[in-house]
Amino acid sequence: MAVIDSDVLVIGAGAAGLFAALTAGQRGRRVQVIDHANKVGKKILMSGGGRCNFTNTGTTAANYLSANPHFCKSALARYTPADFIALVEKHRIAYHEKELGQLFCDTSSKAIVRLLLDECAQAGVQVRTDTAVEAIETIADGWQLRTSNGVYTARSLIVATGGLSVPTMGATGFGYEIAKRYGHSVLPTRAGLVPLTLSGKPLERFDGLSGVALEVEAQCGKASFRNQLLITHRGISGPAILQISNYWQPGKELRLDLLPGTDALTWLQQMKAERGASELRTVLGEILPKRLAQRLCEQWLGDKPVRQFDERQLQTAASLLNDFPLTASGTEGYRTAEVTLGGVDTAKVSSASMESKLQPGLFLVGEVLDVTGWLGGYNFQWAWASGHAAGQAA
Repeated sequence: MAVIDSDVLVIGAGAAGLFAALTAGQRGRRVQVIDHANKVGKKILMSGGGRCNFTNTGTTAANYLSANPHFCKSALARYTPADFIALVEKHRIAYHEKELGQLFCDTSSKAIVRLLLDECAQAGVQVRTDTAVEAIETIADGWQLRTSNGVYTARSLIVATGGLSVPTMGATGFGYEIAKRYGHSVLPTRAGLVPLTLSGKPLERFDGLSGVALEVEAQCGKASFRNQLLITHRGISGPAILQISNYWQPGKELRLDLLPGTDALTWLQQMKAERGASELRTVLGEILPKRLAQRLCEQWLGDKPVRQFDERQLQTAASLLNDFPLTASGTEGYRTAEVTLGGVDTAKVSSASMESKLQPGLFLVGEVLDVTGWLGGYNFQWAWASGHAAGQAA
């Protein structure tokens, strides 16, 4: 069987892997990319509702979760959102800002995959799909990998295998296994940017409200996010909940401000003075979805005219509206999670080059590392930045 030799071999043809490959190729390195899936960039294609939220203009290290919050700073500083935007503009891809610095393609995520493949082609990078790794070993001058499509040798090996989220797209823990084999510890993993499930009474109380959406401020511990919440038939979702899910753990309580930016007590007192004869559900239904307003009154607040609420009852109702307690029972898991929290501990990885401090010539990039971004383009920016750092050094 023929041996395919290169300077750099990348396992994983996703965002981080392709970016590492094209960066190394632009330096004149001979680069091969292999992936066990049948096509490249599957998660890129499905991201952002098919439009790919490819970066966030406000990216800082504060937008990431990691056991070492400083680790991502170097790579993010050396490859910025502006750098990737320039590349998008070079390829004449039309884009728009949706909200909060989130940039999306105007048409399709396919444009970003095409950009990456075109840049790889221009840099002489060879990309091969349907290629499963069967064995990895170190040799005198680098690496030898036996695959379902032959033997590959390379001076440098870049692991860009992603995390465990969306297993139907081919996600596996293979990258963690490689890291462990060469002495790296892997921090506990869990689903991130994921809908939360309710059970028992909390779920029963929301029965029939599936599809109701509203703006909330969701809080868990010190973290809080103001954005949309969506009630589902199994629990709660929407951007605010996906964001807070990264900070939630079983047993932790969530707090929801159902009227963010509004002092509920002042508003209720005003309603009592001006519209005392109106039912609470009626006035509440003017600032919240009507079905939710009705359910809140039935289950929690009381179903009567506003003038019948005394001051103490108004305070209780206001407290619930501005600080609604909710106990989630779990998450929807990796099946629907956008990212994986945890991963390869960054303590033994160079923040400048993504190279292992334990095994020369081994690089780890993207989601396989213990670096997880917020919702809104931050995880793609980490893919570009970490891939760029490794591609510059491998």
